[in-house]
Formats: sequence, C-alpha cells, structure tokens
Amino acid sequence: AMKRLVYILLLALSLRAASDDAKAEKDVLAAMDAYKEAMIHNDIATLDRLLGDDLAFTHSHGEFQDKAAVLKSSQPPQHIMRMEFSNTSVKVYGNTALVKGRVDLWHPDSVVHMDILHVWINRPAGWQLVARQATLLAK
Repeated sequence: AMKRLVYILLLALSLRAASDDAKAEKDVLAAMDAYKEAMIHNDIATLDRLLGDDLAFTHSHGEFQDKAAVLKSSQPPQHIMRMEFSNTSVKVYGNTALVKGRVDLWHPDSVVHMDILHVWINRPAGWQLVARQATLLAK
C-alpha cells in the first residue's frame, strides 16, 4: 500500500510539473507574440516591459545591441512591415525558456530569413527576453 501511495504521489507531482510547463510554454508563446506586435507597431512601452534590462540582442548580420539600443532602433521610423515565426519550439527549464525557430522579417525593400534562439526568463514582471541570437539562413 505504501508503494502504491508513493507511486500515486510521484505521478501527481509529474503531472503538475507537466501542466506547469504547458502553462509556461503558452505564456512564452504569448510573450513572443506581444514582442512581434510591439516590433511591428513601434510599441516602445511594451518592448520596455518585455525586454530584460540585461538583454543581449544579436542581429543576423552580427551587430550586437543592448536593451537601450534595441529600444532606440525600434522607434519610428523603424521599418518592419511584417514578422512571422514558424517551426517554433519551446523548451522550459524552470523559470527559463529557450525558443528556437524561424523568423521571416519584411522590410520595405527586402525580406530576411533567419533562424533564431530566444532566451526568456520568468521574472516578477513576467516573461522577459534576455538573449536573442539570429543566424541568416542560406539563400
């Protein structure tokens, strides 16, 4: 009976962990969506909330920006017409989430196709982006 009780307890704990991860994954995807909308619409207030103060943001062409630089370059007339994420996978490790996938970015005169790795941390303010690494995809 004791063995069965231990088994039930472990099962309950693993189910809770799985549902916590599923909620975290949903919340991270929502943060990614809010980030995308904020980038397209030059919504600096939302970006300020979503980007960690310790942000390390690396562009596909190799340029590195901290949070202040990202916010400055996201002000009008910053020209991102459209941004689409695809093949997105989220791996949650406690309060950290790694988001891997493809991003297609439309500028007025070009489209950039990238592979990205985003690192999100769950903080009192909610999920915040602390690192972003982009790699240009081969033509």
